Amino acid sequence: MGRGDGQISGPRHVAIIMDGNGRWARARGLPRAAGHRRGARVAHEIVEVASKAGVEALTLYAFSSENWRRPAHEVRLLLNLLRRTIKKELAALHANNVRMDFVGSRSRFPEGLIQEMQRSEAHTAANDGLRLNIAVDYGGRWDVVRQARELARQARSGTLDPDGIDESVFGAGLSLAHCSAPDLLIRTGGESRLSNFLLWEAAYSELYFTDVLWPDFHADTLHAAIDWFTRRERRFGNVAAGASHA
Repeated sequence: MGRGDGQISGPRHVAIIMDGNGRWARARGLPRAAGHRRGARVAHEIVEVASKAGVEALTLYAFSSENWRRPAHEVRLLLNLLRRTIKKELAALHANNVRMDFVGSRSRFPEGLIQEMQRSEAHTAANDGLRLNIAVDYGGRWDVVRQARELARQARSGTLDPDGIDESVFGAGLSLAHCSAPDLLIRTGGESRLSNFLLWEAAYSELYFTDVLWPDFHADTLHAAIDWFTRRERRFGNVAAGASHA
């Protein structure tokens, strides 16, 4: 079935854990930096492919809250690469009607990187095409705890009745409240875990794990994941179509 715009029915929101940059570089006798730079180029391609495939929102796990544990030189490399990539890609993303949002904590980032994030968000705020969410210094547990603290403050001040807290109220304060929950969550690199990514939002996501390392991920790989998704029967806790209700 189509969506009325000529596109094949598929996921509205795709989230990706981009794993395998370091292993890709090591297998080629290259420094890890080469894998990260190659991964940034792949991200550029996948944003274009997702937009053309009719995806409404794309969330990329670019820098987790656990990534601070990596060697200091690699952290610096990742943050510098992120800043350069934002500056390099902004004009093209804006020209293609992409709206950028950065989700996660920004308190530990260099001021220059924070300014680039703010500038890109402001520059693309009116765009109504693909919603590109870049998760940086993000962790699913951090997001849940942050919202729990905020609701506790409101309850303590008397502006919120604790009995009125339900899933809708809680979810409305999470980092991705501006998007629908991801329909399809992809992890590259051969690992089969969420690694603290979108723990609340991925409750009913279809999980697609591939051995392909992120630097080798390309249009055909994404289309394969989307094709797999379209064959899934999403029941959200209900019984399968045609099954007995007895």
